Amino acid sequence: MRTIKVSLQTKIFGLALSLGLLLIILMSGFYSYMESKQIEENKGRLALELSKTVSFMPTIIDAFQTSDPSKTIQAIAEKIRKETGAEFVVIGNKDGIRYSHPLTTKIGQKMTGGDNERALVQGEYYISKAEGTLGPSIRGKSPIFNQQGEIIGIVSVGYLLEDVHQQILNNLRRVLIVSFFALLISLIGSVLLGRNIRRDTMGLEPYEIASLYKEKNAVLHAVKEGILAIDKEGYITMMNQQAKRLLHLQGSVRNMKVDGLFPSNYLYEVLRTGNSQSDKEMVWNDKTIIVNSTPIVDENGIKGVVASFRDKTEIEQMLNTISEVKRYSEDLRAQTHEFTNKLYVLMGLLQLGEYNEAINMIQNETQTLQFQNSVVFNQIKDTKVQAILLGKLGKASEKKINFEIISDSYLEILPSYIKLTNLIVILGNLFDNAFDAVYKCENPTVCFFATDIGSDIIFEISDNGKGISDVEIPLLFERGFTSKKGTEPRGFGLSNAEEAVLELNGIIEVQSSLESGTVFTVYLPKNLQGDENFGNDKSGYSGR
Repeated sequence: MRTIKVSLQTKIFGLALSLGLLLIILMSGFYSYMESKQIEENKGRLALELSKTVSFMPTIIDAFQTSDPSKTIQAIAEKIRKETGAEFVVIGNKDGIRYSHPLTTKIGQKMTGGDNERALVQGEYYISKAEGTLGPSIRGKSPIFNQQGEIIGIVSVGYLLEDVHQQILNNLRRVLIVSFFALLISLIGSVLLGRNIRRDTMGLEPYEIASLYKEKNAVLHAVKEGILAIDKEGYITMMNQQAKRLLHLQGSVRNMKVDGLFPSNYLYEVLRTGNSQSDKEMVWNDKTIIVNSTPIVDENGIKGVVASFRDKTEIEQMLNTISEVKRYSEDLRAQTHEFTNKLYVLMGLLQLGEYNEAINMIQNETQTLQFQNSVVFNQIKDTKVQAILLGKLGKASEKKINFEIISDSYLEILPSYIKLTNLIVILGNLFDNAFDAVYKCENPTVCFFATDIGSDIIFEISDNGKGISDVEIPLLFERGFTSKKGTEPRGFGLSNAEEAVLELNGIIEVQSSLESGTVFTVYLPKNLQGDENFGNDKSGYSGR
């Protein structure tokens, strides 16, 4: 069954109307009750005071001594009734026989109501309610005493309850009119409030806001990017789980300053300028992240910034691994191609009968391979480094480059935290850079040295190329920098190598000068938690 959805403005209007009507009913009922009590009390007190005043009048007392008291008393009583607004002023003798009455036909008859005993017998002054000839009324009763203090009559002044109720209704009518206008004002205010709230919520109803909130949470947790939002003061207003994972955060970070948790200068720049930024690459802690940011803007200006970011390190590692594995495959292909060419030469020498030449060729190749293999397999114990060296030996042979492995090299099995992908990126790029440097030299030579003596693992790759100028050395590890010409994208190998070294908490140094060749030295700690400051200095270069 579909639920009927009521708009927020209708709810506010209905609530204001209901509360207004409820308050009017309650207040009107309470006012009517209190007002009726007050009016009745006032009328009773007025009737009593008026009856007392009449009972003390000497003219009234003296009239009781005449043969026809009603002749004098009726005129006085009617005058008083008319001037005071009382419904009746009835004066009777001690037997309750009327000497005055608004209706002259009632004079001489016995007073009705049955409430005269307290005044005529006990001499009390009191207020009572009773039904007389004119209807139900509230009365003030006072006894009349002669000069000797004897009770000779009674004065009864009254107001009809009908008139009292009418006065109450008149007062209540005025209250209801005021209440109606108050209710009307509250309803107008509720309509204006509803419109204001709708404007603040961009015309969305509460159920729509709740639905958007649920959808937003679902989207935030579903996306693979980290999402972070701050206000104009730099306090975090929202962060999804992926962002916490990338930034190594736990628990709630809402209303915390973004400083120290994320590259805040970048976000403050967007806050200050109001300009969106896309695909900005930066290094934070141990990760390379790509950040997109957009300012949150309304009619009053910039209210904050939303930033989305993703981890580039994993993508780079995968791309670098694919690239280096491809390069490693090409090196093996080159080695196979070079060996095939040598076999063809050897076969040609044998077919021509040049046996001595063939034997010399085999002996030279055997000596070279024995020396190289002796160093690679007997002194370099790590199979990952062995595989890279064998591949580069083949590539160097194909390019006619003299690739020497220093005989003093010695390397045990590397620590487990140094992966093959790390070595491919570091050594592969440094070897390729050295091969490119000596490619056009007269006697191209690249040397490799490795040792793990001490607390560090050291790799050194040197070449006899043209060298690097002092101006270019500080720029070597910047992404995109290259001294080579051509349209092919370059300038990423050394940058990737340096990032891989820093990831392993190591350092990389370069020593070079023009026409004197270049030496790259990599230092990797044997214990990854060894020196926390290892690898923090990116300016690891010096002139020879």
